[in-house]
Amino acid sequence: MSSKGLEGKKICLVGSSGGHLAHLYALKPLWGKTDRFWVTFDKEDANSLLEGEKVYHCHFPSNRSLKALRKNTKLAKKVLAKEKPDIIISTGAAAAVPFFYVGRKYGAKTIYIEVLDRVDKPTLTGRFVYRMSDKFIVQWDEMKKVYKKAINLGSIF
Repeated sequence: MSSKGLEGKKICLVGSSGGHLAHLYALKPLWGKTDRFWVTFDKEDANSLLEGEKVYHCHFPSNRSLKALRKNTKLAKKVLAKEKPDIIISTGAAAAVPFFYVGRKYGAKTIYIEVLDRVDKPTLTGRFVYRMSDKFIVQWDEMKKVYKKAINLGSIF
C-alpha cells in the first residue's frame, strides 16, 4: 500500500485499543499526512497514543455483544454522516463491522488488515468483513488459503 493513493483522501481508522490500534498506528507513514479521524475505545492506552488526533470513542466490550453492536452501529451512522470519509481502514476488532457496513452505504472504500498474529485461521471480524472489503490484506502467505482474494503485503511491523 502506498501513501500516494491516500493523498487528498479523508481516512477513518477504526481499531480496538491495544494490539489492533498498534497495528493501525504502525501505518503512520501511510496516513500521517492525510485528513483523518479515529474510532477506538476510551481507554488510557488509546487516549495516550492518539493525543492530539481527532477521536470518536466507540462502545466496549464489543466482541460478541449485540448491545455494543447496536450502539456502535448508531455511532457509525452519526460519525460517518458527519465526517464523510473516502476510505475506512481497520485491523479489527468488532467495532470495525458496523463502520464497514455503514461506510459502504455512504460510498466509502474499505480496507481491512488481518492482524499479524493470525497465521492460518481467520479472526471473527475478518470473517464478517471479508466479502465487503474493497481490499483485504493479510500478513502471511498461509492466510491466502483462508482468504482467497486477500493480498499479502507482509508484516506491517
